[in-house]
Order: sequence, then C-alpha cells, then structure tokens
Amino acid sequence: MQNFDIKQINGCVIIPTYNNERTLKRVIDEVLEVIPSDRIIVINDGSTDSTAEILAEYWEQFSVLKNDVNSGKGFSLRKGFNHANQQGYAYAITMDSDGQHFASDIPKMIQACGENPNTVIMGSRNMDQEGVPGKSSFGNKFSNFWFKIETLITLPDTQTGFRVYPLAPLKKIRLFTSKFELEIEVIVRLAWKNIPFKAIPIQVKYDADERVSHFRPGRDFFRISVLNSILVFGALFYFFPKKFLSKKTWELIKNETIKPQESNLMKSLSLGFGVFMGIFPIWGFQLLVGIPLAILFRMNKVLFIAAANISIPPMIPFIVYASFLVGQFFTADAINPSQIFHFDLDTIKTNTFQYFTGAIILSFIAFIVVSLISLAVFSIFRRNNK
Repeated sequence: MQNFDIKQINGCVIIPTYNNERTLKRVIDEVLEVIPSDRIIVINDGSTDSTAEILAEYWEQFSVLKNDVNSGKGFSLRKGFNHANQQGYAYAITMDSDGQHFASDIPKMIQACGENPNTVIMGSRNMDQEGVPGKSSFGNKFSNFWFKIETLITLPDTQTGFRVYPLAPLKKIRLFTSKFELEIEVIVRLAWKNIPFKAIPIQVKYDADERVSHFRPGRDFFRISVLNSILVFGALFYFFPKKFLSKKTWELIKNETIKPQESNLMKSLSLGFGVFMGIFPIWGFQLLVGIPLAILFRMNKVLFIAAANISIPPMIPFIVYASFLVGQFFTADAINPSQIFHFDLDTIKTNTFQYFTGAIILSFIAFIVVSLISLAVFSIFRRNNK
C-alpha cells in the first residue's frame, strides 16, 4: 500500500480561528509537526483576543488571512478555499482551532484522500464518548438525518470540521452562507454534483477548561433549520428529479417552470398561492385541494407545488409558532405562544381555535406578501410577457 503525503495529493491545511487564544498555538505547533509550514493557511476571523500576537510568532512561516471584523466560520472557510485555489492546490484539509481535533490524524486523512481521489473525506468523531456535550450529539444526529434526506447519503458525522475537500468542484459552486451552516451547505451541494464521500474515524477531545465554542444554539440552530428547508426544496425540485427522472420528463418540468410566454403576474400569483396553501390549516390535503385549483386558474403548476412545500418538516415549527403569534391578536382568551405546549383540555381547546384563526389569517398575509415580492423580482430580472 502506497503511503501518501500532503505534497503527493497537492494539498494544504486550512485553519479558521476566532478568539481561541487558549488552544491556537498548541494546534498550530502540532500541525507543524506533520505538515510543511508553507502548506498551512490560517484565517483570523476578526479575533479580539491575543490571536494576532500568537500568529505574529510564526511570521512568514505560513499564510495568514484576516477578516477585519468577525464574519463567521463559513465566510473564513470560503476565503480559505479561494486562497487555496489561487495557490493551485488540489485538496484542502480543514480543521478547527479549538483543540478538539488531533493533528496526528492528518496523515490518516491524507492517506484516505490519496486512496480515494476526488472524494470528500469526513473525519468521523465518536459522539458517544465521555465528555461530548449533549447538544453536540443531538445536533449531529439532527444534521445527519437532514443530510440523508437531502442527498440520500448516510454519514455518521456531518458536523465534523475535520475534512478533506477536493477543490476543483468548489470552483464551480457559489456558496452563499457565512456561519456554521456553511459546513452543511458545502457537503450537500458537493453531493448534488455527485462527488463521493468517505468517513474515517478520528480522535476528538472536549476539554471544558480550554475549549471555547462560538456556536450559539438558538440563533445558529435557526439558521441551520432555514438552510435545511431551502436544501430540501432544492433536493425535491432539482437533485431528485435530475437523478431519477428521464431526460424528457426533466425537460418537461423545466419548460413548465420557465414558460417564456407566461406573465410575471401569473408566476407571482402561482408562488403566492402555493405559500397560501402550504400554510392554510388543512394539513395533508394542501396539494389535493391546491393542484386542481391551480389547474383551474391556469397557474404555473411547478411553481405552485414548489411554494406549497413551505410546510415541509423543518419549517412546520416556525409555521405553527407564527400562526399562534398571529392568532393571539384575533381570539379572546388567547394563549401566549410561549405557553402553547401546556396541554390540558382548556388550553388544547383554546390553542386549536387560536391556531386555526392565526393560520388562516397568516396564509392570506403570506399570499399577498409573496405575490408582491415575487412580482417585483420578476419585473426586475425577467421580461414581462403578456
């Protein structure tokens, strides 16, 4: 079996960092033991601690990129990918600077990359080991589930930051997220490009005394949920049809979506009506009722179905919550949305009426808002055909 080193795969190591002064120097020193210094790229994501002073100790040993303000891990990774591509590297190994990853696993990652070219190598952590935070274990299972839904690929650890990326496919993908959710976006979109994946076990260390996590459970979990909702739409209306439908069927769907002769107003109304039916409280029957109406009023069926899928599972909690929020302004004895899970007979009765009232009103509001916004966008970017 051939032993590969980082030069043989033409790779580099990318390390984004933000306020990890406790662990950064140790991480860099350990990486320098296994990787030539000129193949290391560190991105200082607007750190306000002693990160800049620590990096100054390695003056001109490796590339240091800097964000003037804290812009997010995803933004830093994108900057690192662009720099690596500009330097002509074929692969990029990413690892975190919080001390959870072991640089001694880098040769294992390189070996897997050499044996599986043009493959994303995922360093799989043992999330059941002692010391792993409960929220990390739950978040990983949540992420694994939606990754499989969106790509039909099963991976044991989709939230690991220890990965090897083939850089050539990333040149053709315009990534749009900038925080932690980028690590989900990039692997889903690489999977949609039919890039294979391979998981290999790695070590992991969670030391509460030195590790600083910048993951904000509420805000970042919301961002990831919104991203998963968008990616599920993409899977339903791009990846799955392209993968499973015949070329002729796929062309029919594309033609129905584009319909050059269709007016901007009709396209906008199709999207608005889809969102309306997705929110309207007839769960399980939205498409059964909506499709005949869309046909009757000669709407764009593909746009309608796409918009109606706003009620896919990742979005359901937000739709329900928004419905209760709206409903509390139109019902007597309304329950505050923060109390909707207090299930006794009286609250169930009140909650049900409040939810249905709010959902109906919200669906009309969403219809108007989505139709107007869509019409404005189509008017800017698309020639209006009468």
